[in-house]
Amino acid sequence: MARTPGQAARRDPDWEGVRLHVVSGKGGTGKTTVAAALALALAAEGRRTLLIEVEGRQGIAELFGIAALPYEERRIATVTPAQLGLPSSGSASSTSGGSSGGSVSGELHALAIDTEQALLEYLDMFYKLGRAGKALQKVGFVDFATTIAPGVRDVLLTGKACEAARRKGPDGRRTYDAVVMDAPPTGRITRFLNVNSEVAGLARIGPIHSQAQAVMRVLKSPETAVHLVTLLEEMPVQETVDGIAELREAGLPVGGVLVNMVRPPLLDAAAVAAVDGDHREEVALALGEAGLGGRSRKPETVRAAVEPLLDPLLAQAREHAERVELERARRADLQHLKLPTYELPLLGEGVDLGTLYRLAGELKRQGAA
Repeated sequence: MARTPGQAARRDPDWEGVRLHVVSGKGGTGKTTVAAALALALAAEGRRTLLIEVEGRQGIAELFGIAALPYEERRIATVTPAQLGLPSSGSASSTSGGSSGGSVSGELHALAIDTEQALLEYLDMFYKLGRAGKALQKVGFVDFATTIAPGVRDVLLTGKACEAARRKGPDGRRTYDAVVMDAPPTGRITRFLNVNSEVAGLARIGPIHSQAQAVMRVLKSPETAVHLVTLLEEMPVQETVDGIAELREAGLPVGGVLVNMVRPPLLDAAAVAAVDGDHREEVALALGEAGLGGRSRKPETVRAAVEPLLDPLLAQAREHAERVELERARRADLQHLKLPTYELPLLGEGVDLGTLYRLAGELKRQGAA
């Protein structure tokens, strides 16, 4: 069942127990924006969340209006339920030790994974290369290795996210309550996550094979959910349907569907149904009664004034009704997936911090976080 924007009642979270949220979606659907909003929502009420970027676009830095992120985890925002337009739930149990109350701040940390640095870190961890790793970097080995063996690259990227989701501090508590990965687009998300098959032909034993196996244990566990972002348009919805089928076939845990940039209907169901009829005279009369015919009360004068407005208004009404019907069909396609579905409103041009916090509030209200 779809959760709609602006629902008054706040739902309980749908993903209790999930620590790694993988967010994918067709290009142009606002995948990075939705991933950032989800991370903010998960950080509310005194929790600590890590938002990870794996495509090297510095999209997180751009969204939050900060300098390009280095290859290190750093705090980029704090968030309270009040900032999301929500009351406190009355309890907060988190890795950051927050207590209940509306003033409790959660923390959002971010990491932009650099493939080259991740590989050098990996080589030093498992092979103790030390300075030799720097030498490999200088001669271009890192680029060579990740180009001829893209599966190794995916092992490194997903491995970093899985490690963060499982990491514990000296006190035995998890470092992060949740990790959100802004993952590659829907078209390659299954292959990206299914790293075990990618490396099968490269290494059947040894550290790389062991790392791939460890990653797959996390990715296929109940602690992981793969969410797909879409629009109420034919191609994004079809790619979402196909992507979910591929994820299910690969045995990867499918999460929810996040419908972004939803426009509110301007006409009710009766108006949409009536738009194809001949309502020219009714519209002309309504425009005149609304005063658009000027001060004159003479019917011929009023009609002459509103006549130029009729065709554009009727055309817009038909276009709007057609869009509403198409979106209704796309919603039906998504309902057939039988997955939790959340709808985020279209909030005008551009995305700023205010937009992110509002979207995070919508996700929290609808039970996505």
